[in-house]
Amino acid sequence: MEAWYLIDAQVEDDSVKLRFYDASSEEIKEAKYSEYKPYFLISYPLSEKDKTAVDRILGQVSKIRKRDLFSNDVKTFAKIEIKNPKNVRKFSRIFETAWESEIEFSHGYVYDHNMVFGSQYLPKEKHFIAVSGVPVERKNEFRRRFAAIEENDPLKYGLLEGFFNLCYQPVPEFKPEKLGINRKIDLEEYYLTFMTARIANLPLSEAYSNKHVSKWIKSIIYTHLRRNDILIPTSKELRRGSELKPAVPGALTITPKSGTYFNTAVTDFESLYPSCIDNYNLSYETVDCEHDECETNAVPEVGHHVCTRRRGFYAVLVGALKDLRIHWFKPLLKDPSISEEERFLAEILTNLLKLITVSSYGVTVRIHGLASTPLAESITGYGRYALQTTWNLADENGLHPIYGDTDSIFLDDAPKEKVEWLIRTVKEKLRLDLAVEKQYSLCVLSEAKKAYFGILENGTADIKGLTVIKSNSPRFFMKTFQNCIRELSHVKNRVDYKSAKKRIVAVVENAVNILRQRKVALEDLVYSVKLWFDPGEKAMEEALHQPYQCAVQLIDSGKKVGRRDTVSFIKVKPFTYEGKRFTVKPVEHVKSPSEINVEDYIRNLKTALDQTFGPMNIEFETKRDMKLSKWLSNK
Repeated sequence: MEAWYLIDAQVEDDSVKLRFYDASSEEIKEAKYSEYKPYFLISYPLSEKDKTAVDRILGQVSKIRKRDLFSNDVKTFAKIEIKNPKNVRKFSRIFETAWESEIEFSHGYVYDHNMVFGSQYLPKEKHFIAVSGVPVERKNEFRRRFAAIEENDPLKYGLLEGFFNLCYQPVPEFKPEKLGINRKIDLEEYYLTFMTARIANLPLSEAYSNKHVSKWIKSIIYTHLRRNDILIPTSKELRRGSELKPAVPGALTITPKSGTYFNTAVTDFESLYPSCIDNYNLSYETVDCEHDECETNAVPEVGHHVCTRRRGFYAVLVGALKDLRIHWFKPLLKDPSISEEERFLAEILTNLLKLITVSSYGVTVRIHGLASTPLAESITGYGRYALQTTWNLADENGLHPIYGDTDSIFLDDAPKEKVEWLIRTVKEKLRLDLAVEKQYSLCVLSEAKKAYFGILENGTADIKGLTVIKSNSPRFFMKTFQNCIRELSHVKNRVDYKSAKKRIVAVVENAVNILRQRKVALEDLVYSVKLWFDPGEKAMEEALHQPYQCAVQLIDSGKKVGRRDTVSFIKVKPFTYEGKRFTVKPVEHVKSPSEINVEDYIRNLKTALDQTFGPMNIEFETKRDMKLSKWLSNK
């Protein structure tokens, strides 16, 4: 008999109906369980108020033993079963304190019976036996590769192995409509749906349609806690007595040393925040634990401490998913011996696991039921500490760091052996993985943070955050910039660099000449800007910013324009419109190139290029009676 795949769980009357796909018959099979009732938990023994509430809702009371997440003590709770799943949350509010009332009834059955959506089972009477489909050679290689974790961190290894087994189960072929998907989906979407269902333990239709990663993470947590008989805390308990903040101190950015650099190594921490969560044992119950001896294990600068006696459940969950991506599926992508199907699956899982682990910090800041300010502050606190400590190590040992941002440090012309020393030292001191992510033959840093470009060793330009490449900039500006960057694509040394600078000047001079001759196509001069305010209200103001000048003219011509709409306009010679000075027109209102405000475009082009080429000591002039550019001292 071939395996059945659990694809859904539904509520029917007061029962749970599991839906399976039988791969042998290509049919949907169903199993119904009426003995499983919706429930939530309250304190035991019951207070008089709670006894009255139980009588009021006609709930069935039994005792259940659960481990308290924070104290680690096993405690007795009252399990309140009711008939109608729709009333769980409503009835739970009557009690002084209620736990686990937010868990969907059908999902709860799957959690409590140690089942996983998308996974395969063999039916046996009223029970289902899980089936593993991992090839023997892969299983042996997995054990070899993660042997150190199995020895030193058995909790994480157990989770690693569980996720690994789920990822290697076969994916059956059947029509999307059987999953409740009423459209054609490609193979990548199909595999991604199955893998999301297995890792997040969600019905396949939900794994396909629900793209909220916080929902996935919440289900991963619920699965783990229920499986280990740990009481799922309330959102208030997760906050550890602190109020949620609209924001917490974020990542560290070290101001760039503006200039032009050669042979720049960009080193990145592998999954910085997930690695901090894992390696520094950051979890809801470990941050600010109640043990006096743990208070010396302080998180740098943020006023929290971390438990040294217990391994945090969130740390091992995030750590297992992170290690599975970094140390298994990511290396598989570079393995020439694997099949195309396995490579395809490895790429899907690499991206999926990255999305989940990268989100493991964000959900602790703002998502109901997952948010915890102490935990969030501890994650970013260790992130800043890691970046600053690595910067200091590099600076003190002659590696010449020139820019640091969140999880990256740029090193100017650092010898390979020194970079390798830094990577080893960071691993030893911080227990974090640092690697060379990129190597620039030429790197230009502006004075602004998060705005730079580099030329990779293959001549490709890598551009980040520069004004000239923003989506609302005219296409002509982008083309001019790209032509300038093209002149730098083969620069390997200062001699090449000096020649390239002269060619860049020629490129810009040519662009200005084309503008002055009005030989630029109108569509290449368009600015496209999103409106953040109601243009109708803005129209009442004395002076209007250019996007709203455009919006007013469009509205007057009969077009509907509102907040969050994008308007497209061209800068023109100033004119009077309804008693106000306007300097732009909607694209469709410009009838002749003679209307274009050429000098305004030249000034804007200069401003955009200055951010990029100022650090290269190139300065552009725009006045008609002066030479376009003059050279300052060469670096």
